[in-house]
Amino acid sequence: MNTTTTTPRIAIIGAGPGGLTCARILQRHGVAVTVYDRESGPGARNQGGSLDLHEDNGQIALREAGLLEEFFRLSRPEGQEMRQLDPAGTMLFHHTPDEGERFKPEIDRGDLRDLLLNSLEPGTVHWGHTLWSVEGPEEGPRQVHFDDGTAIEADLVIGADGAWSKVRRALSPALPAYTGVSFLEAWFHEVETRHPAIAELVGQGGAAAADGERGLFAQRNSGGHIRVYLIQRVPADWIAANGLTGDTEAIRAHLLEQYRDWSPALRRLISDNDGRYVDRPINALPVPHTWEPNPTVTLLGDAAHLMPPLGVGVNLALLDACELALALADQPTVADAVRAYEKTMLPRSTRMQELLDNGAEELLSTELPDFATA
Repeated sequence: MNTTTTTPRIAIIGAGPGGLTCARILQRHGVAVTVYDRESGPGARNQGGSLDLHEDNGQIALREAGLLEEFFRLSRPEGQEMRQLDPAGTMLFHHTPDEGERFKPEIDRGDLRDLLLNSLEPGTVHWGHTLWSVEGPEEGPRQVHFDDGTAIEADLVIGADGAWSKVRRALSPALPAYTGVSFLEAWFHEVETRHPAIAELVGQGGAAAADGERGLFAQRNSGGHIRVYLIQRVPADWIAANGLTGDTEAIRAHLLEQYRDWSPALRRLISDNDGRYVDRPINALPVPHTWEPNPTVTLLGDAAHLMPPLGVGVNLALLDACELALALADQPTVADAVRAYEKTMLPRSTRMQELLDNGAEELLSTELPDFATA
């Protein structure tokens, strides 16, 4: 980018993996950038479960960020182990990674975020900034307003602010819609000593089962933790509609009734969890989700193409971030960079949205996807 006369003011909204990767690659190319995030700080909340970063997208971005070897040091290649079971607990498929296999090693979300945060120049991320709106003329500059009454000007606003992106409103009226499938997350801690049978069942990676109406996916995290996602075709408000709000024991009893025909070993993934359940209804953006070109606003990751959680979301977000940052570094103007980026990103995301449309239903199918190659 030609910065001999003026340096464009680039604001990234959202300090998730996509936003931080974009910032890191921009800084490696000498392009100034500021990231704004609504959380009060990097430790404000648990970042969630484990991610697999794929060789053909997520790892490409980390290589461009100069962080690939550090990622491999932090990752768990053994997490590529995958098991598919039937509701009776019979093993249908078992993938054990080969020695040195690096196609899609696992890393905890928190570890990935720390890796990216620590790679940035001090002061890059401004915490405690909840976006209110993006205003101003399409040709810029844009006024970025935060809910504390403060505002900044930017020549490019990058929406990396996830499923319910507020930056998206400047480009598209689209909102995520409920897919009809919901996850209920359960946690297990110190599994080798407190839950050895579950640790043995899940192995070092993940284990999945389904009966056509309901399913589950158990995922090993680092530090002796396992997260289990109970997958059901239910109304979005099923917990409140059944009078179960805030009542962990009542939710557990309800679930055990729903999964009553499953094996005792698998039912332990419902009955023996540590603490409460977390409701995670699965939403997705319309297919396809596109917008008219805009020289001063663009989107990446879930803000651009929220899809069912089938192993591609964070990988596409990192690839988006990489391609956008490289375009901003290489193209003569911001408008040229946005145009070049979206020319590649939008067709790619449309193809993937179409491929995964109704993909949440596949998680309930007795013909489970091959998690070893997905």
